[in-house]
Amino acid sequence: MDDTVSLPHEDRFFELRFESIGGLGAHAAGQILATAAVLRMGLNGAHFSSYGSEKKGSAIKSFIRLGPADKPIRTSAPVESPDVVVVFHRALLSHPATVAGFRANGTLIFTGPPGEIPEGLGRLPRTAKVIRIDAQRIAAEEKSRPNAVLIGTLAEAVPYFDADVLLQALTDEFARKRPEAVASNEAAFRRGTAEFEILSGVGRAEGDLPIIRPDPFWGYQTAPLGGIILNAGSTAWNDLSTSRSGWLPVLDVEKCIHCGMCDMVCPDLCLVWTAEGNKPVPDAVRLTGIDYRYCKGCLRCIETCPTGAMTREAETPGLAAELTQPLFPQLDG
Repeated sequence: MDDTVSLPHEDRFFELRFESIGGLGAHAAGQILATAAVLRMGLNGAHFSSYGSEKKGSAIKSFIRLGPADKPIRTSAPVESPDVVVVFHRALLSHPATVAGFRANGTLIFTGPPGEIPEGLGRLPRTAKVIRIDAQRIAAEEKSRPNAVLIGTLAEAVPYFDADVLLQALTDEFARKRPEAVASNEAAFRRGTAEFEILSGVGRAEGDLPIIRPDPFWGYQTAPLGGIILNAGSTAWNDLSTSRSGWLPVLDVEKCIHCGMCDMVCPDLCLVWTAEGNKPVPDAVRLTGIDYRYCKGCLRCIETCPTGAMTREAETPGLAAELTQPLFPQLDG
């Protein structure tokens, strides 16, 4: 075991929260960090994640709580006032709950391309340390996953972690199950320690941010009537953009033969078709684009397209808004 690490607070635990969607490796990252803290850094540690359906694109929060070896961790409550927040998907910054409870002197790490400052960062305290790393691009280039990049950034940005210790924990996690991924994960990790940017002057709040809890708490007096769906999942106003993991299907109309194969495999019916002619039976129906509000980025359309008209493109800021074709134009007026 390595020398015991001293944490900054003697009166409370050091707490981290990972905000992500399924498929980016936040749960595995939390396990790796907690394992390294307990087995290699001489700390007490606890980790668990909170998520709904176990599928790519669904929201996930991963919680890590660390303390000195002589201070037992007797709670499994969610981390509400984190010292560190790591955001695996930049679109999550648009939701206040992502940074709820963030401490005034905390550290926030988010994935985003150079030059991007999401508007949601304005909710942060002025005194917060804010770090940007293009984890999705680096992971794609190294044939790894964003979690390896972000663990590297976390190791460098938080002085209580040793980069060599976390890298060894990452290596041990994959050495037996996927030895072919060890080299690519190490390359992604090391780039994460070196290619991040520290942003200044982005937060506008004063002091710790308020905690957000579900309201109201449901009990026998406050639970809604049975059989009522309060928040319908598939409506004309649904927005799946947060479910995408960095890639978009893009249509090249010139190559499209309008065969409809993509529409047959699309689980979200986000493809936009236009009828030609004024007859009761149209002369033709043409594929004109994609409404990205309803596209979760599964890329099934690309796998199915027989002509290469559908291609995979990295989702840069504003690209979806620029290319989207409205599926329900009558609702956008």
